[in-house]
Amino acid sequence: MKKPVLVIVCGPTATGKSALAIKLAREFGGEVVGADSMQVYRYMDIGTAKPTVEERAEVRHHLIDVVNPDEDFNAGMYVEKARQAVETLNHERKPAWVVGGTGLYIRALTAGLVDGPGMDKNLRVRYVREMKEYGARYLHEKLKVKDREAAERIHPNDAVRVMRALEYIETSGEPLSLRQRNHRFADRPYDCLKIGMTDERAFLYRKIDSRCDRMVKNGLVGEVEGLLARGFAEDLRPMQSLGYRHIVRHLTEGLPLAEALSLMKQDTRNYAKRQMTWFRADREVRWFGSADWDGIRKEVEAFLGSMVAVEIS
Repeated sequence: MKKPVLVIVCGPTATGKSALAIKLAREFGGEVVGADSMQVYRYMDIGTAKPTVEERAEVRHHLIDVVNPDEDFNAGMYVEKARQAVETLNHERKPAWVVGGTGLYIRALTAGLVDGPGMDKNLRVRYVREMKEYGARYLHEKLKVKDREAAERIHPNDAVRVMRALEYIETSGEPLSLRQRNHRFADRPYDCLKIGMTDERAFLYRKIDSRCDRMVKNGLVGEVEGLLARGFAEDLRPMQSLGYRHIVRHLTEGLPLAEALSLMKQDTRNYAKRQMTWFRADREVRWFGSADWDGIRKEVEAFLGSMVAVEIS
């Protein structure tokens, strides 16, 4: 049987992925399926660079505003919901544009998840206690000793993934990175075209800085104030993400806004570097400059046309 098809638009932050997806949907039809681990949270719009209300009214978007910031969301939940959306779009013969910079979500959607032991509540309680007492970087250093490869992929502030990797080692007896290599993500349910968006580094960094400036100008401080006023604790995982943790420090610790913004820019640039490293490792990605609309359009047109030809034959 012919596999469902989807086009993936990936790459570092600030390369124009969302705008490209909307442009592709205008050109070829279809709907957008988000692959962003932060845009799933309600009330977090400015700091996650969600598509505007007008853009979402023009082109339907899935996997945006799925849960509240204090609710669980993980790669397994993402795969379940995203595959439902893709299946529906393929049934309706509409292109599915999977768009985002969360490499883990894209890999899990297109190649499956690594099986392993479930969460160990006792271990998780211990890790949370250690994190509160010694800080998130303490757990990350512990992971470096036990599974350096996993530690290099996981940011020290991503406490949930750090704890999960530590937990996997203790409950299974093997590093998570080794299990992932052996698994090789063999579940391939789709025929995919992967479009990678890139820019020359200095240009990308200027775009990141400009985006951070716009976020503050457009009300990021007020957005974070609103989240805190709603009762969402500052130590929640979404509240410790890019932009939000910096503004939280400004509001709760008195960090000057200019300094918070400077740190936000630097951390976002570092994040873009990690994203690029992740996506460059995927040899299926076909890379385009963010301004190369003609090249991208031709690639997509050829891919979708070949899929139609296969179906007709």
